[in-house]
This record gives sequence, C-alpha cells and structure tokens, in this order.
Amino acid sequence: MKPLQRISAVILVLVAIAGCTDRTTERITYEANVPIYMSFSEFRSSFKVSDAKEISQLGKIYFKDGYLFVNERGEGIHVIDNSDPANPHIIAFYEIMGNVDMAIRGNILFADSYIDLLAIDISDVLNPVEVGRLENVFPEIAPVGDEWYPYAMVDRSKGVIVGWEVKTITEEVDGSGYGGWLYRGNLELIAFDGAVGTNGTWSGGAGVAGSMARFMLNEQYLYAIAIPTRLKTVDVSSSTQMVVVDSVEVSRTMETLFRLEDKLFIGTTTGMLIFDLSNPLSPQQISSYDHITACDPIVVDGQYAYVTLRTGTVCAGGDNLLEVIDISSIENPYLVKSYPMFNPHGLGVDGNLLFICDGAAGLKVYDKADPMAIIENQIAHFPDFDTFDIIPFNGVLMLVGQGGIYQYDYSDPENLVQISYIPIIQK
Repeated sequence: MKPLQRISAVILVLVAIAGCTDRTTERITYEANVPIYMSFSEFRSSFKVSDAKEISQLGKIYFKDGYLFVNERGEGIHVIDNSDPANPHIIAFYEIMGNVDMAIRGNILFADSYIDLLAIDISDVLNPVEVGRLENVFPEIAPVGDEWYPYAMVDRSKGVIVGWEVKTITEEVDGSGYGGWLYRGNLELIAFDGAVGTNGTWSGGAGVAGSMARFMLNEQYLYAIAIPTRLKTVDVSSSTQMVVVDSVEVSRTMETLFRLEDKLFIGTTTGMLIFDLSNPLSPQQISSYDHITACDPIVVDGQYAYVTLRTGTVCAGGDNLLEVIDISSIENPYLVKSYPMFNPHGLGVDGNLLFICDGAAGLKVYDKADPMAIIENQIAHFPDFDTFDIIPFNGVLMLVGQGGIYQYDYSDPENLVQISYIPIIQK
C-alpha cells in the first residue's frame, strides 16, 4: 500500500472510532516530507564562482557573445568558452542554489535562485560579482521531495526550503481528519527536464535562449514565469534595484516563453497564448490557440509558430506532434498542419531550417519552406541519442541532451557535420 493510501486508511479507522466514543481527538502516526531549511542570511550569501567542473545533469542553455551558459539543474551554471565551437572549454561554474533559468542583458546575467532573482555582473566571466538581488520574487518555489509521501507543514519564517527528508510524524487530529501538519498551501515544486581569456566583450542586447526558456528579456524588462499561472514583469534597467512592475494571473499552465518583436508567445499545457508588448510594463493577452493537453515548447518565425507536443511528462499529453500554426492574423491563430513525431522536446529555426530535438529519436532537421510538406522535406537525421533543447546561431547548432552538449556546423544544410562534444559525467 502506498504511503498516501496508508494515511487515508488510518484516518478512516480513526474517524470511525471517534464516531463510537466521546473522544474528540486521536493520535496518528505517518510519514511525510519534512522541509530542510537554510537560514535567509546563509542562503543570500551563498553565490560564488568555482573552478570548471564536469557536467553531471544538463538543464537550460543560453548563448551570448561567444559564451555558452549551461544550467546544472538546482545547482548553478557552467560557463563554456565557445569562441571556437569546434574546441569548446568549460572555464567556470557559478554556484547558484536552486537555479533553473537565466537570461543575459549586456554584461548582466539574471538567474533565479529558489525564491530570489539574482543580477550578476559577468564583465569578467571568471570573476562574476553579484550586484543585485530581488528577494521573494518567486515565493512559492521549493525543490521536489519524495513523490510517495505527502508534504509536511511549511514555516516560511524558518528560512528557505532547500530540500526535504522523510520523517515519521505523530500528531493529534480532530474529528475533521488532519491536525496541523499536512501542507495544503501554495508550493511550486521544481524538478530540477583556444586560450581562455579573463574578460568578455559583451554586446548591449540580450543573448539567445533555448526553446525551454521561462525567462525572456525585452529591452529593460524581464518576463518570468513565477509559477505556472503567474507571469511577472521585472524592470531590470538598474541591476542593483530590480523591481516587479506587473504580475498577471493566467488561467492556463504556462511552460515556455518566446518573444518576437513586440509579441510574447507563451507555450502552455493546453495551447499557445499571445501577449502584446506594446506597453512592455504590462503585457496584454490578445489571442490564444488551443491544443490537446501536453508540454509544448514554441518558436516563432515570421508567419508561423512551431510547437512540439509530447507524451511521458507531468503534462499528461497523449500525442507526440509537431504543430504548425499560422499567426499572420495575430488575433486569430489557426492550425495549418500537424506532423507525427517520436517524443519531441526543444526546437529552433533559422531561415528555412527547422531543427527538432525528438527525444530518444535524436536530432531531426527539416526544410520548412512549405509548411504543408515539412515531414517530406527532411534534410538530416542524427538518431540514437537523446536530445532535449537546441540553439541554432550563425551556422552553429548548439544542442543539449542526456549524453552531453553537441555542436554541429550547418553552414551547408545538406551536409551537417558534428564538430564538438562535451560529455555528461553521471554522479
């Protein structure tokens, strides 16, 4: 019997006993995830840079001015000198507790750290400096515990939740069932799916994110999925004094963000939302497109949006598809065509090229010039490795998967060539 079932059975017995006696409370014992806290002072002084180390678990990727930034889920960010994509070097690791997402504007790296948003000056990539911290911008964020057990009561005054441990709890319950322990509040649990120079020459704008991004920059504003139903706008014009200027509640479960000019495209588990950014301080929804329930990264290129849907996730999707959506009328997007896939994850576009990370089926490259015949116009297929997310940029394809970081030269689309590989070393 599963732990939750055991708890329910105990409670039913106790309630039955209570109905036959004069007792108003009963003592029960059960196991639950109990939070592990770190004091706010220790947590907020934990950022530091360490020497380069092997990658053990890949997360999001971001490219800016010759550097590739790779998230190690929940731990921090690997910095890779990618000035020569055929010979990349891991040069540093930024230790950022609870980190999942990132974005870069000029020489400032913005990164989440559990409940906070950090601004880190990376003018010297080997000597980054935390210059700003917006506290409690993501107050509901906590790591995932053991899925087989319920979560115990959270006392936020004790500090930041940095983990969970399964403990036996004994408590008094009244006639209504539970006492004060089991948590029913709002927690958003994160499952964390050449020579090296010492100074970067940073351009003023933003870098390039993968299609799994939950952070998106728009000049001096950062849009962030705070929890799946809340989109926050943060003014980051001053990295030392960041401030939330807008918070929008959305009726869907958001997953990914993609910006094209003054439009923000949001991938959700049940479709795509399109927001107008004419007033960047206050995004306004202008239309939506519905699909079956599924996880759906999204990229946009001109007239069309490309969405991948996949099974085998918490989104409980039932199909593996590539969907092509016509957005020429931004107020009335509609499906052009769906294509079957194996288990697609991230995707990217460059010109007429469409790159798809099709899970364990590998990397697939298509000519998308004819949206009605994409599947018939496959240019290349690199099978037999598990792919997750991708960034195509200036003829170099940067891809992350379960095996590591792969890079391809696609300057000749008919002859894609793998030029480098950085492995993952499993702990």
